[in-house]
Amino acid sequence: MPVGVVVPKTVEDAVRTIRVCHEAGVPVLSRGGGTSLAGQCCNEAVVLDWSKYCTRLVSVDVAAKTCVVEPGIALDELNDQLASHNLMVGPNPSTHVSCTIGGMIGNNSCGSTAQAYGKMVDAVVRLEVLTHDGCRAWVGETSDETYERIVAGGGRLAELYRGLRELRDTYLGDIRTRYPKIPRRVSGYNLDSLLPESGFNVAKALVGSESTLVTVLRAEIQLVDVLPARTLVVLGFPDITAAADCVPEILPHEPAALEGVDDQLVQLEHSEHLAEQAIKQLPKGSGWLMVQFAGTDQEEVDRRAQALCDDLHRKPNAPDVAFLDDPSREEELWQAREAGLGATAYPPQGPETHEGWEDAAVPPEKLGDYLREFRDLLERYEYENASLYGHFGQGCVHTRIPFDLKTADGVASYRRFAKESAELVVSFGGSLSGEHGDGQSRGELLPLMFGARLVEAFGKVKALFDPDDLMNPGKVVHPHRLDENLRQGSDYRPWEPTTHFAYPEDDNRFAKAAARCVGVGKCRGHESGVMCPELPRDPRGGALHRGRARLLFEMLNGEVIQDGTAGAPTLCTTPSTSAWRARDARATVRSMWTWPPTRPSSSPTTTRAGCVRSRATRWAGCRCGPASPPSPRAWSTPCRTCARSRPSAASPTSARFPSSPGDGW
Repeated sequence: MPVGVVVPKTVEDAVRTIRVCHEAGVPVLSRGGGTSLAGQCCNEAVVLDWSKYCTRLVSVDVAAKTCVVEPGIALDELNDQLASHNLMVGPNPSTHVSCTIGGMIGNNSCGSTAQAYGKMVDAVVRLEVLTHDGCRAWVGETSDETYERIVAGGGRLAELYRGLRELRDTYLGDIRTRYPKIPRRVSGYNLDSLLPESGFNVAKALVGSESTLVTVLRAEIQLVDVLPARTLVVLGFPDITAAADCVPEILPHEPAALEGVDDQLVQLEHSEHLAEQAIKQLPKGSGWLMVQFAGTDQEEVDRRAQALCDDLHRKPNAPDVAFLDDPSREEELWQAREAGLGATAYPPQGPETHEGWEDAAVPPEKLGDYLREFRDLLERYEYENASLYGHFGQGCVHTRIPFDLKTADGVASYRRFAKESAELVVSFGGSLSGEHGDGQSRGELLPLMFGARLVEAFGKVKALFDPDDLMNPGKVVHPHRLDENLRQGSDYRPWEPTTHFAYPEDDNRFAKAAARCVGVGKCRGHESGVMCPELPRDPRGGALHRGRARLLFEMLNGEVIQDGTAGAPTLCTTPSTSAWRARDARATVRSMWTWPPTRPSSSPTTTRAGCVRSRATRWAGCRCGPASPPSPRAWSTPCRTCARSRPSAASPTSARFPSSPGDGW
């Protein structure tokens, strides 16, 4: 459970929050769209949710093709604002509707367009960052002159730069030899960005650090041109491994995207009536490659696509080919590919599937052999119904595996499988994660990939930036076990209430139906279209589908919050039944089926020049009462009950904030 959730209205609100957390010794976790799969956004910490207010496009430099943004802006929203300049962000994850730029930086996100534009680390120019102890600065590529100037200036910033340089020099050989030379290495810290040939780029070194080192306040992003001309070629093969074998023959043609899809995913999407018309146009086969070419001239793009087809037809075992020249069908097929996670999570026939080993990456030229051995491993553990798809042009494989996470034996089997899968990927020179990051699912396995010395280096980086281990603790460095803190676990026994509806597709179990949300976050987007059918989106910012689904899960699971304060859902389990007793929680659930949503009776009210009170609590900054979070407008006004002044809303260069980039609080 979070210690609390802060929704900052400005970047300076977030800075003040971290200062308070540092003074209280409380962990902090920055959160974007909350779509990560490996447990990065789950912790016992104060969660900073940037996505509601800190969504500003600060500036655009059209000539340099760069922009500066706040971390909470969603990717699609940013690209919509950049469209008038014919520019966009290069990486494009499948969750582009709701994933935020800050979250993409934290995860080092990629997507299908990474084939042409690289990972998020390749798009970051500079970052404005803040450490838990108050060091705030813009960081980026560092010339020798800049380094000397920073070190000469002294203070905390100089300590960080000097420590990073010393650490890089100490582990130089290990960094050069142990980091896989593949396009989709996302696991671990980006110590390779500190190498001399990489310009000692501190910003890029922090990308993918999953909120374990710093909080990103703003980011300068390198943009790319929007390419209007596109052609999609779909190649059909006997199976997905044969499709993977063909990848090295396609790469010299420089496609903009190269995705793999197996027959399992296609059958699932057909059964769920997704992209039916596009699926009918697929060429013969049981494994397919989607090859997209892009450019500024349609005739040139079509010629490149035809050259690929001609080249492949001259080779033995040539694939079947289909051109999708209807833009609507092409878009439908891409959307079907992006819906892979949702389509494979709850197959109509078979057990539910889970993340946990869903995005490993290997050298593209070894992908076919890796998939054969990985499929053998799946069969040995009786997980053979898992679909295999992903960003094949960069050797990244997505899958959802039917782990049994509800029994002790099933959890133990999952743990053994993850370890063997990690060993298999490492034997192919690959990365445990090729897109989703390490989080808790893979953090424990990093020594298998990097070796003891580089894991030791990761620990020293963590100690340098976060000596008190208060930034998203338990992830990447000193990680929790991969089978700890499971959502289900061997003691998972949800309450099964009597319901009016039968839920035949969920074994007649309401608890199973309530658990269907997989956190994709499409309900957080602003566009129309097919999504979770639970309820139309609340346009006034009430609880969204994903939050409601989590609330139902907690209710049915009978979780207990001890000493819950007003405004916190309290769940309890009695010997005879599970009861949900908090007025706030009941009111929230009732609002799922009423419009407008009802407001919890104990919601805080603002009185006396902004002093926030509920029925029994007041703001912790006042002498007149115990902890209760202030309203966003209450920061700069005094409490007239006790006359205690609150922190000024001025810039962080005021007396109680860092006076220079090298200072702490």
